[in-house]
This record gives sequence, C-alpha cells and structure tokens, in this order.
Amino acid sequence: MSRTESLVLYEKSDHIAVITLNRPAALNTVNPELTAALREAMDRFEQEDDAWVAILTGAGDRAFCAGMDLKSFAAGHGPEIISGRGGFAGFISYPRTKPVIAAINGLALGGGGEIALACDMVILSETAKLGQPEVKRGIFACAGAAFRLPRRIPVNKAMELLLTGDFIDARTALDLGLANQVVPPGQLMDAARDLASRICANAPLAVRETLALVKASPDMSEAELWEINDAAWDRTLATEDAAEGPRAFTEKREPVWQGK
Repeated sequence: MSRTESLVLYEKSDHIAVITLNRPAALNTVNPELTAALREAMDRFEQEDDAWVAILTGAGDRAFCAGMDLKSFAAGHGPEIISGRGGFAGFISYPRTKPVIAAINGLALGGGGEIALACDMVILSETAKLGQPEVKRGIFACAGAAFRLPRRIPVNKAMELLLTGDFIDARTALDLGLANQVVPPGQLMDAARDLASRICANAPLAVRETLALVKASPDMSEAELWEINDAAWDRTLATEDAAEGPRAFTEKREPVWQGK
C-alpha cells in the first residue's frame, strides 16, 4: 500500500463502500496527499458498478476531519488542497452520481464541516462538534459552507455560525436539520451501514436518478425540472430493473436488482 493509498482507506461489501480519512494523529486534516487519495477513492467508487452507496468517515474517535492542514497551507500548498479536480479535498465538488453518507465521529470543523455539507446524509456521534471557524484565521469558508449552509438551515442561523465561527454540538446540529440521526459513539458505523443498506435495498439506477433530480431542484425552474424529470423517467423505464420491480411484486418476492 502506497502512502497516498494509506491516507484514505477503501473497503466494500454488500454494495456499500466505506471510505475512511486516515490521518488520526493529525485529526484527519486535509493535506495535498490526502486530497489526492480521496479523489482516487471517489473515482473508484464511481467506477465500480457494484458500489451503490458510500459511507465517508474519519479514523479514530477524535475527529471526522478538522479541516485543512494549516501547516500545508502556510507552506504554500493551498492550491493543491483547494483548487484541483473535485475542489477542496478532491471531494466537495466532485461530480458524483451515487449517494454518500457522512458518519461523523468527533470534530467536523472548517473544511471538515464542508466535506460533511457536500454529503447527502449525515449521521453524527453524540461526541460530534461542527463549526466553520475560518473567519477566526483570517480566511472564510471557501469550500462551500458560505452558500451550502444557508440552503440547509435558516439563513439567520447560518449567518450566526459563519460570522462567529462558533461550534455546535450534535443535538443542535440535529435540531437545525444538519443531521439525519445522532447516535452513541459505539453505534455510529452500525447506524450508517443501516441507512446505506436501506438505500441499497432499492434499484440503484432509480436511486441515482432521484438523487440527481433532488440535487438539481434548488437551482432550476419547475419547467426545467419537469424536462429533467421526464428524461430521467424515460431512461429509468428502459432499464431491466424497472421491469424487475413490478415482476417481483406480482410474484410476491424480493426484487433482484441488476443495476442495468
């Protein structure tokens, strides 16, 4: 295993890929090497036909990701971390088509919080803390939080978090709508796998079409969305899985999805 590969671990079973940021001694902060490794992991996830859902988590119990490695940033490596394919960490604007669940253990700060915002669903450990403290360091949340956070929660609350740099705990994040569940630390990965398994019980291509439409919905008119919706419907009806679903229902059995 190369050093780059060891910085992000990739495991897959039962159509679920588990992607782990693996710099626990550095609170899983993002440097150029981790950026390259996470981008490679996302490429693998997208390319593997039998990988339907991913869980993104951090090694250790202290942090999911505490943001950018400021030593790397101070040494002039910011562009390698922020500006390459996929944006910050090779992830926050990665052009993926499959759902990703963030399983957050401990700190998700700065860029770590923005990685979480780039995921589709979030499971929090009770020990999790989220925050965007960039303004305390003379920069701002340039990896998506400045516009993604106000789309997730009331604008005035987003303003408070972004302009003060204050942290919030897991229960507050849940109350604001930033998380799907909060669970005890020892149950974090089980909860994430349970959610992923419930998604994997469904037709993977139908899930992807639904995901794409949901993600497009904030930025388009209803007329544009109907056009996308109808094209997605035509593609879905042409799949083998679209025939398998009704057939399995008629035959009173569980469907066997082919992903085609």
